Formats: sequence, C-alpha cells, structure tokens
Amino acid sequence: MSTDISSAGIMNYSSADHTFAICAYKESTFLEECILSLMAQSVKTNVLIATSTPNDFIKGLAEKYGIPLHINEKAVGKSDIASDWNYAVSCCGTKLVTIAHQDDIYYPEYAAEVLKYACRAEHPLIIHTDYEELRDGERIRNNRLLRIKRFMLLPMKPKAFWSSIFIRRRILSFGSPICCPSVTFEVDNVGKPVFEKGFKCNPDWQAWERISKKKGDFVYCPEYLMAHRIHEDSATTALIADRNRHEEDMQMFRKFWPAPIAAFIERFYQKSEDQNAV
Repeated sequence: MSTDISSAGIMNYSSADHTFAICAYKESTFLEECILSLMAQSVKTNVLIATSTPNDFIKGLAEKYGIPLHINEKAVGKSDIASDWNYAVSCCGTKLVTIAHQDDIYYPEYAAEVLKYACRAEHPLIIHTDYEELRDGERIRNNRLLRIKRFMLLPMKPKAFWSSIFIRRRILSFGSPICCPSVTFEVDNVGKPVFEKGFKCNPDWQAWERISKKKGDFVYCPEYLMAHRIHEDSATTALIADRNRHEEDMQMFRKFWPAPIAAFIERFYQKSEDQNAV
C-alpha cells in the first residue's frame, strides 16, 4: 500500500515511486545492518539488492528478509563502481532511486523526508540530505570535513536556489560536498546511464557535474537522515588511498577552472579529504 505525500507541494510522488537499491559487494559484515535500517523506515518503499559478486552470504540475507536479488551476470568478475551503480538503477522500476551503500545506515525518516522534499520541487533531478559519519560504532556529526561540506551547501538550503545552475556549479567547482549514499535520483529527469565509465574515484562527482547542467532542481534536505560508515575496508578509505585520486580530482577541477587555478584548489581539497582516512 503506497503512501501519498502529494499534499506536501508541487509534484506528486508516493511511496510506490521510490526504491532503495542496495549495492552489495562480496561479504560485508555491515550489510545486514543496512538492510535492517531500510526495513525500519517510517514510510515503507521498495527495496532490492543488486550485486556483481554473487555469493551465499548475499543470497542468504536476501532470502531472510524477502528482498529481490538481482545479479549482474555480465559484470561478474569484472565490475567497476559506475557499472555496479548503473546496474542497480536499471533494476528499479520507479522514478525515485536511492543507491544504498551496503556499509551505511538510513535513519527511519529518510524515505519520508525525501518524498516530501521531492514533492516540493518543480522538476527534481536529485534530492540529497545531510549525514553523519559512523566511525568505530560512534556517530560523528561534526568534524572539519563535515563542517566544510555544510558550509559549501548553505546556498542550496533556500528552495529558491534549488533550480539555479549557476549556484550549484559554483559549489561543485570547489569540490564535491554531496554525500553519494544520501542522494536520491529522479531517474526520468536525470536520464540513464546515471554514471559514466572511466572514473574510479570520482564517479559521483562526475555525475553531479553532468547533471548540474540540466534544467531542474538540486534539492537539498539539511536534515541528518543517514550515516556514512568510515572504516579500513570501506570504499571511501580505499579511494582516498588510490594513487589515481589526484589525477581524477584534477580532471574534475579542470571542468570548471584553468589548469593553474585547478591545481591550486586541488591541493587544499586533497588535504580536507585526507580526514576521511582511517
């Protein structure tokens, strides 16, 4: 039974229009906690699991919680982040899709708030929320990096600026303050594939940059609605240590700035991102 949130504003999205697509990789000890957080949403929406690394562990959890399991047979043994995320989106039959990262958790009001904010937008492209970090079981709401990201996103709080291409591109020109697992896509408005192949460390920033050129709304919900886990085996930690990160950061900054300015900004950006290392 779907919940109608249309009274909240302009658009008309219900719970039937949203899917959490969990990207499962190998055997994460945190996958079940992620699933439980989605099962505990105050507004029930669709949930599925997508994987390119099928195994009995993932299959067992899918069966335990009655969640549809989709296996990307074409990518088994040769997947990359962009392909995994695109496959997860392709498995969904709804307009709104949240790619749930297997190590993260979503607070009970995430789906309800995302639907409410989506309904307020005239033409939503993405809806993204504020978030906390999870480190060694402790929720971290404030550290230097999180404060910088929230400062960067301040202009996106007023609804009047959601549709401003100029403002969101100026924000993205100094880095990527948008937390990827907090994002819900309006797939019909964004278009498929959502992510482009080629970037190993920055497929999300690359997607925001491409989508930022489209007419429509970057909807920012400044509520703490999920927790992004940082641990030694997390994708975030691995990507920070990747030697290609500097090169990819430079490629992104050069989409906005001449090379000398891009190099200057990248030095400061790299120092701030290092705080995410374990």
